[in-house]
Amino acid sequence: MSKELINYLSQFVSETRRAKMDEVLKYRTRHITLVLEDLYQPHNASAVLRSCDIFGIQDIHIIENKNAYTVNKDIAMGSPKWLNLHKYRNAENNSLACIQSLKESGYRIVATSPHKNGYELKDLPVDKPLALFFGTELTGISDTVREQADDFVMIPMYGFTESFNISVSAALCLHSLVQKLHQTPVDWHISDEEKEALTLHWLRKSIARVELIEKDFLQKNGIASESK
Repeated sequence: MSKELINYLSQFVSETRRAKMDEVLKYRTRHITLVLEDLYQPHNASAVLRSCDIFGIQDIHIIENKNAYTVNKDIAMGSPKWLNLHKYRNAENNSLACIQSLKESGYRIVATSPHKNGYELKDLPVDKPLALFFGTELTGISDTVREQADDFVMIPMYGFTESFNISVSAALCLHSLVQKLHQTPVDWHISDEEKEALTLHWLRKSIARVELIEKDFLQKNGIASESK
């Protein structure tokens, strides 16, 4: 039924938009996911989402311990509607809940930290699924993430300034890791079923009053079924 619904809804977007969806899906991945721990500046939160969409990262995990995650629409440029945002806000330790969930899903926990010995960005392996953690703007990753991390990664820096802005750091990491991933034999693509689900989700996000259009489709489908 979902394929028929996709075909039906596709009539209500331009051919250019529909073709763009198919093109973007070729590069979408869940092999790498991003985790944002307790960001509090909306422009950082928004810029990271924009970078994730651009580099094909579908899932972003958002930990809200002290700070609610707020998006600046002018900076995000509509990127949130193309992404899956997973929020952790109701546990006693939201960081630990997120880590446990990701580990159960097969992800390696990789924490970004300029102060911890670990991989340089260019050397970080991408052969297995990885979840890249970025900490809050002032203090970085929490003790929980530091203790639970499987690996650490740092971006080499050669100036007096101690660290990159979080949104710049995320963009640099994604550019390097996605480029490396695309050059490996790893099957990093999402499945056909996931592509179908995302296409339907994106169509729903792109069409005004889509609920009424879907209702019309279901009614027509019901009438067709009864007449057979």
